[in-house]
Amino acid sequence: MADTGLHSDAAFAPDRGDEPRPQRSDSAAPPRPLTARISAAPGYLLYAMTGFAVLLAGLANLSGSPHYLSSAILLTGVAAFLIGWRTRNDAAEVSRLIGDEAASRAEIETLADRMWELQESEERFRGLIDALGDVVVHRDREGRIVYANRVLADLVGCPQKTLSGKTLSDLGIEIGVVPDAAFADGECLSSTDVAIRSGGETRWFSWIELSVRDKASDAVSHRAIARDITARKRAEKASVTARERAEFANLSKSRFLATVSHEIRTPMNGIMGMAKLLADTRLSPEQRTYVGAISTSASALLALIEDLLDFSKIEAGRFDIEPQPVSPREIVENVSELLAAKAYAKGIGLGCYCAPDVPAIITADPNRLRQVLLNLIGNAVKFTDEGGVQVEVNTVEAVGGRAIRFTVSDTGPGMGRADLDRIFQEFEQGDGTSTRRHGGAGLGLAISRRIVEAMSGRIGVDSEPGAGSRFHVDLPLGRMTALGTRPKLLDGRNIGIVSPNRVEPELIARAVEASGGVAIIADSVKMLASKAHEEKLEFDSILVDTALEEPNGTILKRLRRTLGGSFDAITLIAPSDRGHLAEYRQAGYSTFLARPVRGETLLRVLLAGKSVDPILKSSEKPEPSGIAPAPGGEAGLNILIAEDNEINAMLARVALSKAGHHVRLVTNGRAAVDAVIHAQTGRRFDVVLMDLHMPVMDGLDAIALIRKHEEEHGAPPIPIMVLSADSQETTRHAVLAHGATGFVSKPLDPKALAEAVAEQAVA
Repeated sequence: MADTGLHSDAAFAPDRGDEPRPQRSDSAAPPRPLTARISAAPGYLLYAMTGFAVLLAGLANLSGSPHYLSSAILLTGVAAFLIGWRTRNDAAEVSRLIGDEAASRAEIETLADRMWELQESEERFRGLIDALGDVVVHRDREGRIVYANRVLADLVGCPQKTLSGKTLSDLGIEIGVVPDAAFADGECLSSTDVAIRSGGETRWFSWIELSVRDKASDAVSHRAIARDITARKRAEKASVTARERAEFANLSKSRFLATVSHEIRTPMNGIMGMAKLLADTRLSPEQRTYVGAISTSASALLALIEDLLDFSKIEAGRFDIEPQPVSPREIVENVSELLAAKAYAKGIGLGCYCAPDVPAIITADPNRLRQVLLNLIGNAVKFTDEGGVQVEVNTVEAVGGRAIRFTVSDTGPGMGRADLDRIFQEFEQGDGTSTRRHGGAGLGLAISRRIVEAMSGRIGVDSEPGAGSRFHVDLPLGRMTALGTRPKLLDGRNIGIVSPNRVEPELIARAVEASGGVAIIADSVKMLASKAHEEKLEFDSILVDTALEEPNGTILKRLRRTLGGSFDAITLIAPSDRGHLAEYRQAGYSTFLARPVRGETLLRVLLAGKSVDPILKSSEKPEPSGIAPAPGGEAGLNILIAEDNEINAMLARVALSKAGHHVRLVTNGRAAVDAVIHAQTGRRFDVVLMDLHMPVMDGLDAIALIRKHEEEHGAPPIPIMVLSADSQETTRHAVLAHGATGFVSKPLDPKALAEAVAEQAVA
């Protein structure tokens, strides 16, 4: 551990490249001096000589020699003893000093070896830190460089020896010195990214510095290591640039889609609107067929456009879910009714059923849920040629709690395992071959999957070739959502159903049984009579499909003869059979049920009995022409239409004129503003229809000027409805923010346009 500390200090020590390196040397021990040998003589000789002198002095005194002689001899012996003692001590001291000298020389030699090793270690350490490529700098309290490695010298283009005493600012590196107050307790670790100009380019370094205060000496040092992060900085910059480019491209795509949507919807508006207006005129059967084909093709093309726009919204990340209370029963029945005409035109059945425990209200996005159901049920109808389509709503146990399940089952061709794995992908279909019978872009299921997942749900499918398909959508139910209950309103009632179709009757029977009743299904009078005899039942009501019945009531007459009794006769009609309602009533039917049968309507009709017939009475009223009449009687509304497209302008004018309104046309926003401002008091416009994209002045600017004029003059605001083929949510919010009161999406539906105008006028 001692070596490590020494090496660290050496790494940040001043450069000593000019100093001579110490050389290792081997030296022999010096020869032993004479004094050392004397000091090693035996001590008894000194004592013997002294004793002999004392003996001579004694003998001289006994022999009568003069006293001075004896004293001299004695003194000589004593002196010899003292001299010998002193000499012995001096020799011992000299010997000790010589030993110390030898030890010192050995220590010096050891230290010289140690210094040589440290120098070698320091050189290796300096080579290592230079090889790593990191900048190493040691600065004092004032920020002057004490040591800097070769990497920094090469970076700034200065000799390493000249760096000592300089500051980083002198080298063009803007790194300050941490103030003493920041590490008053001992040390402070700081880090930052710094740019250093080197070789005509800017390089980035991650600068990490440790500032230390020595409490004993109050000395301060700043030791830093900086690593080159230029590549990372360039990668980050490239990533930011790529993201900005992607965002710009996404924005451009959104603008492109909005433009394309408008440009496509505008002629589509003319095609579909004119087809509807043409259908209201006197046409031959052949001409009416051609008009129907135009409307069907236009609707299919519009559906494809809607799918493409929805998919683009999802890909752009602008697909928002707006949860709100919604009735699952109502939304399923509405979608089923919307697609029933297509199903019946193909000769297949379409029915829906909602289990008794399904909550009356759930939280979901109604528009998106409707879109999912339209895709699933529409696909089922499209791919089914025999049998029918069933739509069911139930509650199931799922991960995380109870969930509501929407199931769409069909009797179509089914799919294999390989097809199931890809049908939810973009631009994929069950039949992906060039010879497929059914068209489409293959986006409906992909969009549905994204929508369901956005609502925290799951979508799946079970299918086998030749056995049909079964799609299911599970949406989580909140803890506060109470499960529904259905009272046994039909308890004790027996219901017969006569129909050649097996799909709808089975669902009707399930609804009857869920309410406590008994339902018998048969495809003929004979079969129904046989089952009634076996079960010993008397029917309270019998439902007869118009697919079996004649307007003169042949089937009903046979039922009366075979079963007898006073049961209520109810006919099941398709939308195309409404024209025969009066004939069916004359034949003996008390009322009717429109296919697909709604659950609540079924209960109301079965409970009403033959004495009450509100549905039939309402059905005998003349049907509306399709365009809402003008509010306020025959006077109608004074309407301004700002539309630069001649076909769209003519469509809107004709639709509103048929509704009894007075219409004025202008072709740009400037003209619309002038018309509103200069309108006479008695001829003030009741509603303004404003297109967004027009020459001279667009719709948003025109709305802003109209609102400004109203504020300046204290006039009441005129209802302004925007006509646009751009149906994106951002566009809707933008027009409302500019002062519009409503939004009508193109293609225009004459009936919907008249109704929207009427609502704006009375709002």
